[in-house]
Amino acid sequence: MIDSSLSIPLEGNFLGIETSCDETSVAVISKGKLTANLVSSQDFHADFGGVVPELSSRAHLQIIIPLLNDALKKSGLKLKDMDAVCATAGPGLIGALLVGLTFAKGLSYSLKKPFIPVNHIEGHIYSGFLMQEKPEFPYLVLVVSGGHTLLLLVKSFREIKKLGSTVDDAAGEAFDKAAKMLGLKYPGGPEIQKYAQKGDPLKIKFPVAELKGEYDFSFSGLKTSLLRYIQKNYGDSGSITEFHRKIPEQEAADIAASFQEAVVKALIQKTEKAMQVHDIKCISLVGGVAANKKLRDSFKKLSLKYNKKLVIPALEYCGDNGAMIAFRGAKLFELGKKYSLDYAPYPGLTPDHFS
Repeated sequence: MIDSSLSIPLEGNFLGIETSCDETSVAVISKGKLTANLVSSQDFHADFGGVVPELSSRAHLQIIIPLLNDALKKSGLKLKDMDAVCATAGPGLIGALLVGLTFAKGLSYSLKKPFIPVNHIEGHIYSGFLMQEKPEFPYLVLVVSGGHTLLLLVKSFREIKKLGSTVDDAAGEAFDKAAKMLGLKYPGGPEIQKYAQKGDPLKIKFPVAELKGEYDFSFSGLKTSLLRYIQKNYGDSGSITEFHRKIPEQEAADIAASFQEAVVKALIQKTEKAMQVHDIKCISLVGGVAANKKLRDSFKKLSLKYNKKLVIPALEYCGDNGAMIAFRGAKLFELGKKYSLDYAPYPGLTPDHFS
């Protein structure tokens, strides 16, 4: 549900298109108001235990035009009213990115309006500005999703400094793999959280990796520790998808709670370490895993401990959404950034985005 009372620091009309993975989203920001943010989720990937790139691309193709029409109708605007067309350029699944980016380029060319390619992670980084209570520069932001875990110092709309990142699995990916070992549904994050609510987080002491990188994260060791624990206590069946048949319900809940505890502990430790070193006004938690209640509650405690403002986007802006793309694209437009229609999509993080 869009809160039409929210004031977004923007002038003009901006279209945002997001197709980086398995969510198709089209949003409109008009004269400082978010007037539409429509998201179509590809739930069928659950049948395959993960996102199937080819099927994702096809689903984006089928829904993107109906979503655009609905977003314009909801906003009471026409395509010609847009000041710029913004779309996710990466990181993400290359086929999925091509759908949204090519569609946006076509609109831009036909309308003779500026085309603004947006880094998906930057969209998340600034998603707090969609809220009533907005971040204040400089602020520390933890980006946690299925594909990325990043700790960043955001100095302005122009400057982002990377402090740390994951050296292997992202936090969301770790949740997905843990859920698969326990025989839970995909996506794993919500399932781990649901089971964890019934379990004891101190039942099993899973390790938190210590790395040379001061603010870097690692979750592959934790994932392996979980695998070894299950093998030791429930037998090695030769297939991780078979383990859950031997794990009693309460024990599965305890495992989920303990695993979640270790992931959150790792994220909080590095964030707190950065807070002790950098002069900041605010902390922010963004990305799909920012929907995790334990992580959100831990960030609230952290903000109170250090008396820092906390901004966590509402749940509808934690996952992939067009609103954050429209906002970041509009800010790039305001900064005078100009882009060619030859701009290519990129599947991974590019080194020039974060200094």
